[in-house]
Amino acid sequence: MKAIVNLLLLVFISTACSTPQGSVQDQYVPKAHFNQNWAMDKLWEDGLAEVAHYRAEMNIYGKTRSFDQVFVTVKEEFNKEWNVKTDDYKRDDLFSVMKVNKFARIETDNYPYHYLSSLFFKRDQPDQLYKMTHTGQEWCGNTFKQFLIEGANYAYDYNSYFDGKGDGEIEISGTDFLWEDQLSYALRALKFEDGLTFENKVVESQINTKVRTPIIYNAQFSVVEKSDSWQVEVKLDAEKTNVYLFEKEYPNLLRSQQSWNGYKLELDSVSRYQYWR
Repeated sequence: MKAIVNLLLLVFISTACSTPQGSVQDQYVPKAHFNQNWAMDKLWEDGLAEVAHYRAEMNIYGKTRSFDQVFVTVKEEFNKEWNVKTDDYKRDDLFSVMKVNKFARIETDNYPYHYLSSLFFKRDQPDQLYKMTHTGQEWCGNTFKQFLIEGANYAYDYNSYFDGKGDGEIEISGTDFLWEDQLSYALRALKFEDGLTFENKVVESQINTKVRTPIIYNAQFSVVEKSDSWQVEVKLDAEKTNVYLFEKEYPNLLRSQQSWNGYKLELDSVSRYQYWR
């Protein structure tokens, strides 16, 4: 009997001292310089997607490649069971997200690259990446990467065509950082102010076919007011700086981006429609 009592006591203590994964995940701390209500505007309730085309450039194999980059931004309903867009709107585990799809087909001398990155944010958390999937295909092979908040960390799952990196998982400690690939969306939700500066950790871009432990920078952010736009400079380190221009009027569309590695975007057109029909 004494052994049973001791066992029950041990189970009770273990349970009491542990924190459920869901409660850890709910310990989201909003970043002070971001408007958490940015995506709550009724604009995103119209059942349409924002489809923006950019004249883009990227350096591949030592040459500047020009291509059309498409950003699709739309509200969706996720279910917690699968962390994907739900088919059943009567479920009791639904929550709203903003989805940003980034698609590109890039021609090179020998073969084309195809990239599709899907980024998801809880609707009232524009500054925290909830989930990101990325696929890259070219004639050498294809790569899939997924980053998903699990508790107090990100789970990084991958499949690739590289030896030693065919199938695996990496844990990225913490969730208190921004991702370079989310900045085109997240910075739209800034509380824009001329002269605003702040620091934040930033995870390097994952839009490639490589698999490696991501570099995390201690980045410096600075905002400058232009006559008709907001300029945001993101200094990742002494030699790597990205510059973004956003429209002043809501929804603060990205006008242009110039990244340290030669990746460039210039807004070509934008429209709202149901691209899935």
